Amino acid sequence: MSQQEPAEETFISHLVELRDRLVKASIGIAVMTALIGFGIGPAKIYDLIAAPMIAAMPAGSKMIATSVISPFLVPMKVTLLFGFILSLPWVLYQMWAFVAPGLYQHEKRLVAPLVIASSSLFMAGVAFCYFLVFGKVFAFINQVSPTSIAVMPDIENYLDFVMSMCLAFGCAFEVPVVVVVLVRMGLVSVAKLREWRGYVIVAAFVIAAIVTPPDIVSQFSLAIPMWLLFEIGVILSPMFVKATTAPEEKAD
Repeated sequence: MSQQEPAEETFISHLVELRDRLVKASIGIAVMTALIGFGIGPAKIYDLIAAPMIAAMPAGSKMIATSVISPFLVPMKVTLLFGFILSLPWVLYQMWAFVAPGLYQHEKRLVAPLVIASSSLFMAGVAFCYFLVFGKVFAFINQVSPTSIAVMPDIENYLDFVMSMCLAFGCAFEVPVVVVVLVRMGLVSVAKLREWRGYVIVAAFVIAAIVTPPDIVSQFSLAIPMWLLFEIGVILSPMFVKATTAPEEKAD
């Protein structure tokens, strides 16, 4: 009984710590969302999201709302999405703070850079999608669409498309982090990754074909950065392994 009680207390303490970290992460997202909502306004934020599509449409064109509450609900969703993306470093920090007590000192030297790199790469992927990909994709779609069709996207469908594309590019830009973690955990070697380069390139184009619209512009826009980021991960992996290797591991 005396052995079970400490184990139960430890498990409960971990649950309490996890709850506190989740609460803090949620508060961070809520605060950032509120600052954006009151500072800029949901309507202006949605106009910013819709700008690439509006720029590709004929002059004077606008989007449509097929639901009564869509003009209110959709901008609020966009504001929440912005709040989550901007508070991502805080959310990842809470995750790191939860697992940090169970890590060795040399492992902590790996986690902190990965938290910073993960949040930065995700934001970079979203920015790449918004500033470079959307304009080319929407312009291409409007150029090939028949003249007998009036392009009037629904704001909810457009938001779903934007969110899925931003999520796809944000996750794709995490490739270097995945490569570094796999090498550091010893699941795969750098030499093996170099041997798999051809398969990785094919996989990048297959993934791009699945998660992006069926046009060559968006597919190449996702596949090529994934391949280049894989090469960056292969180059950086030995440096991370060397910097986070414990003295006893080096001796072995």
